[in-house]
Amino acid sequence: MLSFLTKPNFPKAAVGIGQDRVTVIALQKQGRNGFDVRNAASVDLPASLVQPQFLGTNISSKPGLRAILQEVAGLAGLLGQRNWSVALPSSAARTAILTIEAAGRSEAEDVLDWKAEQSFGAPAAQLRIAKHKIANDAEGRVRYFASAIKLSVIDEYETVFEEMGWKAGLILPRPVCESNWLVGNVAPEDALLISSQHEGFTAVLFGDGEPNVIRSVTCGESEKDDEIYRLLMFYNDRFANERGPRQLNRVLTIGDDLSAKRVLDIAREALGRNISIITPPELGLNIPAGTLNFTELAAPAGLAALGCR
Repeated sequence: MLSFLTKPNFPKAAVGIGQDRVTVIALQKQGRNGFDVRNAASVDLPASLVQPQFLGTNISSKPGLRAILQEVAGLAGLLGQRNWSVALPSSAARTAILTIEAAGRSEAEDVLDWKAEQSFGAPAAQLRIAKHKIANDAEGRVRYFASAIKLSVIDEYETVFEEMGWKAGLILPRPVCESNWLVGNVAPEDALLISSQHEGFTAVLFGDGEPNVIRSVTCGESEKDDEIYRLLMFYNDRFANERGPRQLNRVLTIGDDLSAKRVLDIAREALGRNISIITPPELGLNIPAGTLNFTELAAPAGLAALGCR
């Protein structure tokens, strides 16, 4: 589990805000490593109510979003819930792996701030940055899995929550929330998260239970298959030989427009072998039949699961 996801007393409820819908969920622990959906609901958002972007205004009507949040919480039977974790839209944040030369602590912080500014395109003083140290690269350089959200964007969402009497303790972008399902993966082989979004997708490659490569791809709907093929070819050329028997064999796809069969076909063509799609039961998430689908639940459930551990 990522270090910024290991603080105690996280709530067992989370809200996921997207461009098209809002989803709330509460989980309960089932067995040693399983989670049951206790409460959940999803409501579609009016067009343009939430326009996620990293630098600009995200919410066109705070009263409008507040009304939707109250509606979805009521449908889920969670009107009395006050403490939440929050998954924000992918486009509202930026996520990257930051690499720096080994240095003393104070110097490293300065270098990290500079590196973050270069990677995220905004002054570090204007960002809320969550970072987790991962294994050094082959040259011994220090690496961090990091995400950044502008303070002005955070303030938009937090203002709505405060007006509702909600306390949002943990606020992270969707790909980081979804990545929590693969962090600490005990399987020796590499795994890949492909998270679809408007105008592209985010891919996170995991090796030895840690995120190792992040790619945010901007493309049209008709171009996604080609971009996924290029991504897998990049993996095959760059990592397959050195990983040997631990090379990629599982993919977690999140997005209504991502056909599992199509992704498997693309992988077979790019890698020259079969891989498998990771299913919610393999992750320990038990979704009752006839309720919401994994695409809607993956990000907020990834946060709510923290409160059950």
